[in-house]
Amino acid sequence: METEQERSTLRASRGAAGTDAGARVPGLMRLFGGGRAMAVALRLKEGALELGRGAAVLGEVQDAKMSRRHAQVRFDGQRFWVTDLGSQNGTFVDGAAIPKGTAHEARRVVRMGDSLFVPSVDLRPLEAHGVEVVEQFVRGPAMQGLLREVSQASLGHSLYIHGESGTGKEGVARAFHSLSSRRSGPFIAVNCAAIPESLAERLLFGARKGAYSGADVDAQGYLQSADGGTLFLDEVVELDLAVQAKLLRVLENREVLALGASKPQRIDLHVCCASNKDLRAQVASGRLREDLYFRIGRPDVTLPPLRQRPEEIPLLLERGLSPGRRLHVSLVEECLRRPWPGNVRELMAELGVAEHASHLQGASRVEGGHLKPDAGVAFGQALSQPADAPRAPPRQVPAKAKPLPADERTRIEHALRQHGGNVTATAGALGMHRTQLRRLLARHDIAVADEDGQE
Repeated sequence: METEQERSTLRASRGAAGTDAGARVPGLMRLFGGGRAMAVALRLKEGALELGRGAAVLGEVQDAKMSRRHAQVRFDGQRFWVTDLGSQNGTFVDGAAIPKGTAHEARRVVRMGDSLFVPSVDLRPLEAHGVEVVEQFVRGPAMQGLLREVSQASLGHSLYIHGESGTGKEGVARAFHSLSSRRSGPFIAVNCAAIPESLAERLLFGARKGAYSGADVDAQGYLQSADGGTLFLDEVVELDLAVQAKLLRVLENREVLALGASKPQRIDLHVCCASNKDLRAQVASGRLREDLYFRIGRPDVTLPPLRQRPEEIPLLLERGLSPGRRLHVSLVEECLRRPWPGNVRELMAELGVAEHASHLQGASRVEGGHLKPDAGVAFGQALSQPADAPRAPPRQVPAKAKPLPADERTRIEHALRQHGGNVTATAGALGMHRTQLRRLLARHDIAVADEDGQE
């Protein structure tokens, strides 16, 4: 079990006691401020909340870049509306600056000064549980609830974990192991999709000397290696049906017969399986044995994708940086806006790329402009030009301007297309001021097109 020294917890501010169990508590989650990640719940008062520098609701972490009366956020029962109250530095809703005095709907993230707020229709989970960091594993309210299910499941012998690629299924499997009675035994993780079909039986069940050509010594399989502990089979549906049949026999009899062996070996282990596929659909399609499904498919838990856990993103970014590097608000804002189809795995990989880009530029902090334009967005034609589409001839660069590197020009043009020609939103995505971007566009003759493609 974890000790207090192993546990670092960010707790949200507490709401008033006595809230009705069935009543939602709409409000904002303040996830970044003062240059650091946080997880603070801000309740609306009578459906609205006014924010600005010195506001008591912001507590000790005030924001010098916010105006005294910066913006108002209102909830109409279904949607959140943000109105800029004449702030000096502006208010950005989902990456775009909003005009003063006009209400705009906020869906993903609101930036005021150097603070980021995410609308939430119900703050109670964050108020009750906050966001924890346990052994490098960031756990928001949804993940904490899931792990409570895992804790109950750990009383049994198996668990099935369903979730999109990159959501952290192995981390949940390790939690299942650490909470079980086999925690002192080994934890063996196997990616079934990476096992060649011709080697699956040998690698899983082991082999005796002389079982096949080249078998000079006895070799343990993954099942024997996990004896006394937990075997984690990721993408279990990728196993051949014949191997599935032999695996089922092992799970039922608690005996494994290695290739070339005359007698089975007794084993005692827990089995945790995972996949990003629906197991019942795999049974219906004939890719998974029905009898194996009834052995490994229950109990089950489903990991929510990262886009449904925005409160974890700033902490993941903060903890993923190399020592001495700092996060800029523009990077966190961009990451909160994007859906991240590859989830935590993709987020961490793209953070590494962005950090490398900042290092090459001699920057001490990682900004939104260091993030690749296609990082964290869904795959599709909207992000790339069709292979057979004619390319426009290169624009002539004025003689007074130093030529812009081709990759930088492509990055800017890509970001402009992604934001429908909105210079302010594009500047925010690139981590620069809109005036700086306008000068760059003019100097290098980069056209700005609207959403209909008209220049």
